Amino acid sequence: MLEVLFFSLIVVAGTAGELCVSRAMKEIGEVHDFRPAALVKVLGRALCLKWMWIGVAFMTLGFFSLLAILSFENVSFVVPVTALGYVAGALGGRFFLGERVNWRRWAGIFLVCVGVTLVVIGKG
Repeated sequence: MLEVLFFSLIVVAGTAGELCVSRAMKEIGEVHDFRPAALVKVLGRALCLKWMWIGVAFMTLGFFSLLAILSFENVSFVVPVTALGYVAGALGGRFFLGERVNWRRWAGIFLVCVGVTLVVIGKG
């Protein structure tokens, strides 16, 4: 049961964090100037956005959940199962960020789900 909680936190919180950070960066806009001073300016603007801080908080929760589960599960099991984040990412991108997800991406995500299923069945 603890495994399910940690995997859920890794997938949901980690992906929620990535979505929030993505939303923050979309508010800032595309970075065109990669000189150090310009990057520091972008970083400063990013740190002023609530979405960035919400994203960092979620990603922190996901990261510490990953550390916790790695303390008692094999990495060869954990890493493939956390690939379910691709599903959460596509759904979040579609419904939270309003991105278009074409059928090829959905097909790839389906294949990831098949792979995760095989890994979980193989653990049994």
